[in-house]
Amino acid sequence: MIRKIGFFIVAISSFFAQAQSGGNNTYEFLNLSSSARVAALGGFQIAVKDNDPFLAFDNPSLLNKEMDNKLALSYVNYISDIGSGFASYTKSFKDIGVFSGAVKFIDYGKFTETDNAGNEIGDFTAGEYAFVVGYGRELDTNFSIGANVKALYSNLYDYNSLGAAVDLSASYLSLNRSFTMALVVKNIGKQITTYDDGAEEKLPFEIQYGLTKKFENVPIRLGLVFHNLQQWDLRYDNPNDDQESTILTTAAVEEKKENKFLENFGRHIIVNTEFLVSKNFNIRFGYNYLRRSDLKIDEELGTVGFSWGLGFRVNKFHLSYGRSAFHQAAATNTFSISTRLSDFIN
Repeated sequence: MIRKIGFFIVAISSFFAQAQSGGNNTYEFLNLSSSARVAALGGFQIAVKDNDPFLAFDNPSLLNKEMDNKLALSYVNYISDIGSGFASYTKSFKDIGVFSGAVKFIDYGKFTETDNAGNEIGDFTAGEYAFVVGYGRELDTNFSIGANVKALYSNLYDYNSLGAAVDLSASYLSLNRSFTMALVVKNIGKQITTYDDGAEEKLPFEIQYGLTKKFENVPIRLGLVFHNLQQWDLRYDNPNDDQESTILTTAAVEEKKENKFLENFGRHIIVNTEFLVSKNFNIRFGYNYLRRSDLKIDEELGTVGFSWGLGFRVNKFHLSYGRSAFHQAAATNTFSISTRLSDFIN
């Protein structure tokens, strides 16, 4: 059944999207981490089925009745006065499925407006927003499916854009809940209105496959996420790479080609792990090779591409913190909180 579901999702997506890489699309804020837990695990985690409502933004088939009546809030303060946030509410309906409503936004802060001579004439702001309705349903003990419907709005000074997108997903959970795998097709859609007449831009369409394994006698969950599967070549297009030196031997050229293959393969993988210290306390680590490859400085590699975080429960609240290194000069700190509203009602 999982093969049929996966084929159905990929077949539908092929009618709406073509392969793109980051930086060539509009509404790129959709790829920002929805929570501190996700940020700590390398930027994406689509194959963990528990009571965390944040995970449903990236994979709606993870929606389940354990998330019923949960409110989730997250915020990250980026460089300067740029900030991003996420809020969602989840509700389960017997024999129908689980629904979620969410808002994701990025605020680019305040800018000074000047005329052609450089004279200040005022201020302006910019931001982007996604309004999301999600649905998830368990087909049986092992398989579940889900979908997100997104209304998108972008305001950049005097330029505005409206868009619409859909996510489709399917997940498999083993009977002992130790192994999970998932397939997600994200951001199938298009711009409804463009910033400039006739200049339509593509959405950040993406196919992801993830799996996790929780060990029976060791409190560890290991995870792999294969991202950007719709496009094989994710390497930076450096013109110097096409200029082979005439003194290179044939063997050296073949070795270089092989290294390019391994380099590109690594860019599709995110590795993460969670140390399940107790029911109320977890430690998380992640490694995003694509992020490290694109943003590192060769003279000082540092921890670019690595991330870590903590998750713990205090009374009725689940709190999480995640730190991600994007550059030697700066890292992001993400904070999340979730709670079940019914816990406050006697």
